[in-house]
Amino acid sequence: MAETKSRSKRLITTVGIIFLVLGIILYFVKEPMGLNRKIYDLPVFLIIIGICAAIKGFMAKDKTEEEAALAGKTFTEFLTNNAILIAMLVLVVVICILQPRFMQIRVALDILTQSSTKLIMALGICFALLIAGTDLSAGRMVGLAAVISASMMQTATYANRFFPDLPQVAVWIPIVAAVLACMVCGALNGFLVAKYEMHPFIATLATQVMIYGACSLYFDMPPNNSQPIGGIRPDFAQIGQLRLFNGLWKGFPGISILILISIVICIAIWFILNKTVFGKNVYAIGGNREAAVVAGINVFRNIMFIFILASFLYGIAGVLEAARTAGATNNYGNGYETDAIAACVVGGVSMSGGIGKVGGIVMGVLIFTVIQYGLQFINVSPMWQQVIKGVIIAVAVAIDLTKYRRK
Repeated sequence: MAETKSRSKRLITTVGIIFLVLGIILYFVKEPMGLNRKIYDLPVFLIIIGICAAIKGFMAKDKTEEEAALAGKTFTEFLTNNAILIAMLVLVVVICILQPRFMQIRVALDILTQSSTKLIMALGICFALLIAGTDLSAGRMVGLAAVISASMMQTATYANRFFPDLPQVAVWIPIVAAVLACMVCGALNGFLVAKYEMHPFIATLATQVMIYGACSLYFDMPPNNSQPIGGIRPDFAQIGQLRLFNGLWKGFPGISILILISIVICIAIWFILNKTVFGKNVYAIGGNREAAVVAGINVFRNIMFIFILASFLYGIAGVLEAARTAGATNNYGNGYETDAIAACVVGGVSMSGGIGKVGGIVMGVLIFTVIQYGLQFINVSPMWQQVIKGVIIAVAVAIDLTKYRRK
């Protein structure tokens, strides 16, 4: 029995050690053998994967014989549930063969940077999905936050200032203003859903249109007159463009501060969903709202807080987008909500409510970003990229519905 218990742990640990040793060997022999331009940073990736696998194997819980037998029976189900992840790994291998430059630390960091604001949005929208709803206003809130923050953060010497007479305010003031504006919109979403039991699709569709209209009116105010907002102050742009540990070793581009911000927010949302009463209430409401009411959960208050918290995250994402691009227009965030919803579904968040994990959402966002970035890297037509993206969404939803019917 002990042999059965430790078999899976030993397998994972052994695979990790093999990857680690292979990565170390390639790292030291690639330069003498002239492989620098053929395998690039592949040894570093193998070392990282090996260390992670070894740690996972070492810390994994022992399985009983019954659990091990069950794992064997559900191997086909495992392949089905992880079909998109497996397809992504195959695609990455193909891209690396076609274009070895894809195997660079710089590329990986670019993918993580591009994923950061998308991940923050997805973490916000997952709350609506967990209660079997959605939020179509998320992208427009990103645009609203970007326009408000950027309009107040222009340099004093910029010719086309949004507010010509506005003094140079502290950086935190426009950030707070932008996030609060989004939270007001989120409160409106929550009120419509909780008070009138309006379906989140309709409620957030209505607020989406209102937010875009209000943002466009603000953006069209004279003297700006719908001109793209530029001339962003360097101290604000640094929030989205700063790279830490730049030049730590030769050729290392540094880690974007956006990556670190998204990691902190991931940890915070994981804690909220898994370690707080509110998080448990979210899953309960999504699983069975009537049962949650009977159990004494204040559904009105929790739904209000769900949409306000989500809008807070959209506001943060919008501010970071404005800082990263050093500008904004009223079209910022257009369509972002569909990508965020798709990433959540691909990451295992059930559209039927009550099921979803932060780790899955992170994986879903990364899958979409890797596929999009990788296809661009090998010059695949944007039209084909849209086809592939649509197929991924359709397959993910089909798998989600299949799992729900089984349960």
